[in-house]
Amino acid sequence: MTEFSLHPHTQAFIKRNHALLIGDQRLGGSDGGTIDVINPATGDKLTQVARGTAADINKAVATARRTFEDSAWSRMTPVERERLLWRYADLIEANAQSLAEIECLDNGKSAAIAEAVDIQLAVNFLRYMAGWATKIDGSSVKPSVPFMPGAQFHGYTTREPVGVVGAIVAWNFPLLLACWKLGPALATGCTVVLKPAEDTPLTALRLGELALEAGYPAGVLNVVPGLGHDAGAALSAHPDVDKLTFTGSTGVGKMIGKAAMDHMTRVTLELGGKSPTIVLDDADPREAAAGAANAIFFNQGQVCCAGSRLYVQRKLFDNLVADITDIASNIRLGNGLDPDTEMGPLVSAVQQQRVHGFIEKGLAEGARITTGGGTQGPGFFVQPTVIVDVDQRSTLVQEEIFGPVLVAMPFDDIEDAIRIANDSQYGLGASIWSNNLSAVHRMVPRIKSGSVWVNCHTALDPSLPFGGFKQSGLGREMGAACIEHYTEIKSVLMKV
Repeated sequence: MTEFSLHPHTQAFIKRNHALLIGDQRLGGSDGGTIDVINPATGDKLTQVARGTAADINKAVATARRTFEDSAWSRMTPVERERLLWRYADLIEANAQSLAEIECLDNGKSAAIAEAVDIQLAVNFLRYMAGWATKIDGSSVKPSVPFMPGAQFHGYTTREPVGVVGAIVAWNFPLLLACWKLGPALATGCTVVLKPAEDTPLTALRLGELALEAGYPAGVLNVVPGLGHDAGAALSAHPDVDKLTFTGSTGVGKMIGKAAMDHMTRVTLELGGKSPTIVLDDADPREAAAGAANAIFFNQGQVCCAGSRLYVQRKLFDNLVADITDIASNIRLGNGLDPDTEMGPLVSAVQQQRVHGFIEKGLAEGARITTGGGTQGPGFFVQPTVIVDVDQRSTLVQEEIFGPVLVAMPFDDIEDAIRIANDSQYGLGASIWSNNLSAVHRMVPRIKSGSVWVNCHTALDPSLPFGGFKQSGLGREMGAACIEHYTEIKSVLMKV
């Protein structure tokens, strides 16, 4: 088996005892349990982390509450929060190689891509959010109170931090998704209890260490790895959590949303997707083929807004599918630490079996594979797969697979494309490939999704809100819009 060199910081971190971070204390789980961390590229145990329980969540929430209510953090000025967030981003950037290697070992993704994409997007987003710390404002109004004639009033609104934030993140982009939660929470003055996915807890623990190194007071960021049905459920239902933010599957998101409503906890949910890639007949075929392939095969297809449904105008369909099939069949699978690897393994054996099960079900329904369809080992690899001859109502088209599986279908005209693109319970993202911008502009308002990309897919910028329509979630990540989700607005009316 090939041995890959690791940054000394990565080696030291992996060998460490991985405890919960509550305040500035490293603690074992209350019941002494641990979670094995498996390297997806080999299937071997990498390390283990302490397994937090409901009791540990209670302790973390109590710590976050005390810190929010009365501490150096609660008295910090906006410009001080801004500087801290910049310092945090600088530390993450300085540790980019090590963080990317940890993400690779934990998740399976390419370390080189994680450093260039995941880490850099996280750093850019934290710096963007740092600027918001000094720009959270209210407004003044001139009130008219009819039942108090002659009285003079001064009215204004202000935004205040929502309080203790419970953040639960998925395993596909562990560090980046955590930073999407931490950025607005730290900019607005909230405190956080972060529960990473049990498959990928390592970079969350490292983020907790870096927060203390950056100078955040103990208790601002608490990290509690644990199982979803125990620690995750306890955080979702906790009466002293003011706001929940979750990224993950629609099914789990619904359970979290229902638990939140028992205490009227504020909640944002970034959930599943089945995003269409729509190619009109005037598109550049080579650019569209490369773009459509990247839309589904990036990050092994483990992307909530992956372009997993490909709709191509009939004139281009056969040639475009052939081009994408050629691209897919030449993607190099391997360990994410190998710089020549183009696609790594899926995150776990469970996910590998789930994705392969969808492929087998599609074949049973009459679909045809043009390339891929198999699994490889050791590790949890699924070959890049392209499937045709599918019906719009088939399982492959309607359900989120969350793996490197593309289903391709032809369409006749733009009305047909819009109809089938919107024929989904999801509405997270969509892309349109065309040089006819007049047609594109007419299509964009009719596509029922939170993001529409034109001649690109999953292109993200910190200033653009990200979230979904329909069953793809509630609320938005990123952009100015996310500040609303981490603050409460208060109205003040003063008789003068």
